[in-house]
Amino acid sequence: MNAALSALEQDAARVSAVTLSNPQAADAARWNAYVDRHPEGTFFHLFGWREVLERAVGFRAHYLMAQRGETIVGLLPLVRVKSLLFGDALVSLPFCVQGGVIADDAAAERALLAEASGLAERLGVDYLELRHTRALAADWLTKSETYVLFRRELSAEVEDNMKAIPRKQRAMVRKGIAAGLVSREETTLDRFFPIYATSVRNLGTPVFPRHYFEALYRVFAAHCRVTTVFHGAEAVSAVLSFVYKDTIMPYYGGGIPAARDLKAYDFLYWEVMRRACEQGIRHFDYGRSKRDSGSYAFKKNWGFEPEPLHYQYHLVKHQALPNRNPNNPKYALAVNTWKKLPLPLANFLGPLVSPYLA
Repeated sequence: MNAALSALEQDAARVSAVTLSNPQAADAARWNAYVDRHPEGTFFHLFGWREVLERAVGFRAHYLMAQRGETIVGLLPLVRVKSLLFGDALVSLPFCVQGGVIADDAAAERALLAEASGLAERLGVDYLELRHTRALAADWLTKSETYVLFRRELSAEVEDNMKAIPRKQRAMVRKGIAAGLVSREETTLDRFFPIYATSVRNLGTPVFPRHYFEALYRVFAAHCRVTTVFHGAEAVSAVLSFVYKDTIMPYYGGGIPAARDLKAYDFLYWEVMRRACEQGIRHFDYGRSKRDSGSYAFKKNWGFEPEPLHYQYHLVKHQALPNRNPNNPKYALAVNTWKKLPLPLANFLGPLVSPYLA
């Protein structure tokens, strides 16, 4: 019996990389079927991100699949992010809250971690970064203090969800309602993108290229929702949300300068929540925020409790953990300068920089 167990333990899952230069539909279907049935499989693990990040952004993807025989027992999507300004990294997954290892057992996890580490060494990147909701590799360098998730279950009744919002925040939502704000679900990015681009410029952040959002909306058509808030005829705030596994995640959002006084942000996220409830969606995921940031405080005010994200690293050329956090003091001048750029110039320059901040 012990010998049999030992042999089973030694049977680490065979790891092979999905051929990205000419992927087959069957590969994508098998990959997505595994993500669908795995309890830790997320929207960010779906195979379509390979197309979005390679074709719309120009990154090189390396998707790893652990198998025993012909059976998939684990997955790890990886993408190489390389620039002269920000260095060279292998990440799972850029632009995403998470997307690290999912596997059936410890042996498959170890095989994927070993293959990923070996790939990072062979490519000669600065480091490998895996984004997890739990620390998988006990001996890897880990950052758990920078980012958190905000998630909770929704009630089946709309009014119960309104009552679950803390009193002060609920008052902000009601002020938006009293201001005559209305929301609409839309089928294009035409209103969303200008609002989003203006908003991130005002925060001092380079905007992602429009064709990135167009690729997301095309590849994940069944999973995307665009919600826009209007004050009269004027669109004042908007958000692109992702829906997967009974969860809605408002992911890319923004508003024009008037949105704050109109409480259009508060109203926007309530409308996303309300509509999700009416559509039978039972979980609301506010996504990632940096600790002690404005978005962190905003989400806490909604009564959501932070859950730490564990970003784990295998260093190759780097001698210390990377720090691309915009709150890093060395980026303060760049952030303040970006806020002052004319919007057309910010929209032109942003796509040249933003992909490498992911």
